[in-house]
Amino acid sequence: MGFDLENFLPYRLYQVAEQTSQAFYQHYREKYGLGRTEWRVLFNVGQYGPISAVDISRRSNLEKTKISRAAQRLTERDWVRRVYLQSDRRRHQLELTREGVKVFRELSKLAATYNQQLEDVIGAERSKALIEELKALEESILDTDLV
Repeated sequence: MGFDLENFLPYRLYQVAEQTSQAFYQHYREKYGLGRTEWRVLFNVGQYGPISAVDISRRSNLEKTKISRAAQRLTERDWVRRVYLQSDRRRHQLELTREGVKVFRELSKLAATYNQQLEDVIGAERSKALIEELKALEESILDTDLV
């Protein structure tokens, strides 16, 4: 056989992403009762909001239906609210509520601590280099027609 799954870059990227994501998920699920999609929506709203579900989808590669369900759950918790556009009352953007800002700040600290722990495992320089390489790969993929 000429193919080696263990050295297949998409497989390696997925494995590491899933392992690190699952480990972090345990922390915010226990403390805040959030699912992974809810966390991703909350952080996109907190980082880039007010933001539309379409823009969240573009940034996160989540399906719009999953974003809508997560946004609804976050709205029910009073962490996110819909702000309807003046130009088109059928369209809306999502923004954090006062309680949502508080939760976002707490979760941001938790995320920063987790990120620091990961960085400590491989070292600051390797961590920075890895992030730069991943960004370069991401940009290259957007600019290239693969297979």
